[in-house]
Amino acid sequence: MAHFAQLDDDNNVINVIVVNNEDTADEHGNEVEAIGIEFCENLLGGTWLQTSYNRNFRGNFAGIGYTYDPDLDAFLYPKPVSDFVLDDDFNWVPPIPKPDGDLWDWSGKRWRELEEVFDEEGNLCGVQLKEEN
Repeated sequence: MAHFAQLDDDNNVINVIVVNNEDTADEHGNEVEAIGIEFCENLLGGTWLQTSYNRNFRGNFAGIGYTYDPDLDAFLYPKPVSDFVLDDDFNWVPPIPKPDGDLWDWSGKRWRELEEVFDEEGNLCGVQLKEEN
């Protein structure tokens, strides 16, 4: 099975469909993106690109609301925070690398350390911001 994403005029993903292998295959049975695109265009109209469920190409598996960046040839999920930057794997990450350890929270401007919270019996209840000195 192959997956194809429909794009609007602004390269926003508006639909993702699954296409049978035989509808993307050439005369030798090889998957060819152009054949799949033509199949999608004939079936539903619009602009289509193939997307990879396993992220083998075009960065991320396309989803509705994602954007296709033709310069990167990649599908990008919506930026979660305005100051996040794109890493080499097409993921949005904070502009400042996370410190070592697991208990950190991005505040929108900086990393803040968290600490575990335990009840009277010593059971983990959750985490909270660690008080700053």
